[in-house]
Amino acid sequence: MDNTLANLVHGFGIALQPHNFLFSLVGVLIGNLIGVLPGMGIMATISILLPLTFGMPPVAAILMLAGIYYGAQYGGAICSILLNLPCHPSHAVTCLDGYPMTRQGRGGVALGITMLAAFFGAAFGIVQMILFAPFLVQIAFKFGPAEICTLMLLGLLAGATLARGSALKGVAMTLVGIVLGSVGSDLDIGTSRFTFGSMSLYNGIDLVAVALGFFGIAEFLKSINTISVGDLSSVKVRMRDMRPSRADLREAAMPILRGTLVGSLCSLIPGTGPTIASFIAYAAEKRVSRNPEKFGRGAIAGVASPEASTHSSVQGDFVPTMSLGIPGDAVMALILGALIIQGITPGPQLMTEHPDMFWGLIASFWIGNILLVVLNVPLIGVWVKLLRIPFRYLYPCALFFICVGVYSTNNEMAGVIQTLVIGVVGYGLMRLGFHPAPVLLGFVLGPRLEENFRRALMLSRGDLTTFVDSPISATFVGLAVVLVAAQVYLARKARVPRIAPQVVAGRPAVVLEEP
Repeated sequence: MDNTLANLVHGFGIALQPHNFLFSLVGVLIGNLIGVLPGMGIMATISILLPLTFGMPPVAAILMLAGIYYGAQYGGAICSILLNLPCHPSHAVTCLDGYPMTRQGRGGVALGITMLAAFFGAAFGIVQMILFAPFLVQIAFKFGPAEICTLMLLGLLAGATLARGSALKGVAMTLVGIVLGSVGSDLDIGTSRFTFGSMSLYNGIDLVAVALGFFGIAEFLKSINTISVGDLSSVKVRMRDMRPSRADLREAAMPILRGTLVGSLCSLIPGTGPTIASFIAYAAEKRVSRNPEKFGRGAIAGVASPEASTHSSVQGDFVPTMSLGIPGDAVMALILGALIIQGITPGPQLMTEHPDMFWGLIASFWIGNILLVVLNVPLIGVWVKLLRIPFRYLYPCALFFICVGVYSTNNEMAGVIQTLVIGVVGYGLMRLGFHPAPVLLGFVLGPRLEENFRRALMLSRGDLTTFVDSPISATFVGLAVVLVAAQVYLARKARVPRIAPQVVAGRPAVVLEEP
C-alpha cells in the first residue's frame, strides 16, 4: 500500500508538469466540446488528432487522448438532457428521464445530478484501476504465448458478439478488421499479403486510415442530411438552476452507487463498454425501484444511475487495456494503437517499464475529472449556444481536417485515397446494419493474435493442444466456447416461432407466427 501511494505521488508529479497538464487540459476541453456537439464522435476526433501525437512526448500524447475520451462523456449528457438528442450511444438511455425533467423545468437539476454522478463514478473507476491493475499484472506475468493468444481470442469474440446489433455481423466485421490488419509484408518471412501488387500497401494499412475511414468519412456520409439539432429557444440553464436540493440528493444517492458498481463490473469484460453498462444500470435501477412507474417521466434515478455507470465504465476500461493489452471497446482499441505507435506495448511490463506513463495517466484522471466539474458549471451557457451551429458548417471542416491528418502521417496521397475508399465501404456496411466498431478491435488485435499464435505453435512444435494445456489458456478457451454457445442459443431462441390459436372455417386451428 505504501508503494502504491508513493507511485501515485510520483504520478501527480508527472501529470502536473506544465506541458503534461496543458495537454490534459486541452484534451478534456476538446472532449467536452465534442461531447456537446451531436455527430462529432469521439472516434473521429481521436482519429483526426492521432497524427498530431506522432511528434509529441508519449506521456503528453496519451494524457490528451484519454482526456478527450472521458471528457466527451461529460458533454454528451448535455444534449441528451436538454434536447432529447443522444450525441453518443452511451447517453441514449439518459434521454428517457433527462428530457422529461427539462420539460418540467428541472433540466438544471438533471445536469447537476449528472455532474455529481459522473464525478463519483469516475472516481470509483480510478480507484478500481489503482487496485486492480497491479493485481492483474502479477497474474499476467504467468502468461505465455498460448495464454496471450487465447485471451486475445476471447477479447475479439466478446467485442464482436457483445457489440450492438447482430452477433454474426459483429463477428464478420471483426474478421474484416483482422484481414485489414494482415495487409502488407509478413513479419516473419517478409512476403507480401493482400497487396495486389501495390507498393503503397506493402507497409500495411495505417491505423489512422482505418479509424478515420470508418469513424470519420462514414459518419460524415451517414449524417450529411442532418440540418439542425432542435429548438433551443426555450432552453435556459443558469448556474443556480443546477444546484439539486437535499431531497434530490437523497433520491439520487443509492442509484449513483448502484450504477457505479454496474459500470465497474462491465468495464472488466472486454467488448461491453459504457453503452451496454448504461443500459444495464438503467434496467437494474428500474427493477429495484419502489416506484418504477416514474421512470420515463422524469425520475432522477433514471439519470443518476446510467450516468454514474457510464463514467465508471469509461475509467475502468483502462484496466484491461493498460495491464493486459486488451481494449474494452473501439475507443480503447484506438488508444491502444496510439500507444503501440509511440513504441509502448501495453501489458504486464507497462507498469515497470513505463511507470511515468501509467501513474501519470492515473493522476491525470483525478486532475481531468476535477477540471471537468469545475469548468462545466460556468460553461453550460456556452455549450448550449454551441448547439446552434448548423451541421452544414461542422462536417466540411471535419472532412478537411481528416484529409490533412491522413496526409500528414506519411506525406502521401495514397493514405488519403485509402481513407476515402474505407469510408465509402464503411458507409455501405453501416447502411446494411454492420456496425464498424469490431473492425477496429480486429485490426489492432489481429496482428498480435497471429504473432502469439505462431509463437505458441513454434514452442510446442505444432501441437494445438498447447492452447489447453495450461489452466489459464484452457479457461479462456472454455469462456470463448461458452460465449459462442450462448450467442447461438439466444439466436435460435429468438427464431422459435410463436403458436397463435386462430379460427379457420369455424374450427380452431394453430398458426405459426414469426417473432
